[in-house]
Amino acid sequence: QVQLVESGGGLVQPGGSLRLSCAASGSISSINAMGWYRQAPGKQRELVALLTSDGSTNYPESVKGRFSISRDNAKNTAYLQMNSLKPEDTAVYYCYVHKALTGYWGQGTQVTVSS
Repeated sequence: QVQLVESGGGLVQPGGSLRLSCAASGSISSINAMGWYRQAPGKQRELVALLTSDGSTNYPESVKGRFSISRDNAKNTAYLQMNSLKPEDTAVYYCYVHKALTGYWGQGTQVTVSS
């Protein structure tokens, strides 16, 4: 089992920045990938950033150049740096970990971009 605790969400004005954190605990060895998804009201959950064990990253066009995922192995923590935020980035953001053949999710953290 892997437990994930997210933090860093909140209210930010358009053009602002936020950094989300995802602390992993439990059976954290051999994690294949860590990432972030988001879900806006009435919409499907979508990938916003993925970091694989070999260091590869993947971003959708909607956030490319604005969002950046990183990982601190010593702290077992993944980060999502979000810059130039737009109102359409408003959503609940979920941390995701893929280990062996199982995916694990955090509880989600709300990000609201509004003036």
